[in-house]
Amino acid sequence: MKDKGPKIIIKKVKKRVGEGAHGGSWKVAYADFVTAMMAFFLLLWLLSMVAPEKRARLSAYFKNFSIFDQSGTSFLDKSSEMFNMGGEAQRTIDADPGSAAMKPETFKEAIKEAIEMKLGDIKDQVLVDVFEGGVRIQLVDNEGKPMFDVGSTRPTALAMRILQVIGDNIKAMPNRVAVEGHTDSLVYASQKYGNWELSTERALTARKELEKFGLDPTRLTRVAGYADTSPFVLENPRDPRNRRISIILLFPQK
Repeated sequence: MKDKGPKIIIKKVKKRVGEGAHGGSWKVAYADFVTAMMAFFLLLWLLSMVAPEKRARLSAYFKNFSIFDQSGTSFLDKSSEMFNMGGEAQRTIDADPGSAAMKPETFKEAIKEAIEMKLGDIKDQVLVDVFEGGVRIQLVDNEGKPMFDVGSTRPTALAMRILQVIGDNIKAMPNRVAVEGHTDSLVYASQKYGNWELSTERALTARKELEKFGLDPTRLTRVAGYADTSPFVLENPRDPRNRRISIILLFPQK
């Protein structure tokens, strides 16, 4: 029998369209990534445009949100409720201007954030603290950076910047407000006009400026001057930081 040799097998391979260069699936993934990044940066931009007190409420709302007991609730359409950092809804009462829209600690953080954003270059001259009666915002002098012209009740441009930021952040709140003026211990040569008159008139000037920036005058409970009787720097009554204006938001005591 004659040997026919090795058998030749011919295999046909069909090339599928789209397999070259991994196909086009990467384009879809890349498009999804770009869309997600655009949405993220848009969210950051929108948050930067929100007022600090609203941003604080937004943060508190999502921090304590539960889908089981708060589904369908929006912090935007609840005009009569504001959420505090404890996660409890606290209803504001229009008839009572002293009812607080948020906890003192929450407002303190909100106003400090506003100061950081808009007054970063002079933030060391705006002091915010919580005390038993509420939240105190103090505008203090620094050497060479006074809030008022020397011996005058005329506010400097520095003070006007600070008062505008404070006014913008407290005008929508229902809390009652007190304004206090303080001086250092330097004595006037004139006996007819001294630190008592100066501190009182500076407090009145600050009150007028706050009203220009939107503060409702019916919310004011006290405008007073304390001369040098309550120094900020106890060990040095002549320290320029003793010359200051205190703006106090009063919160109801529990």
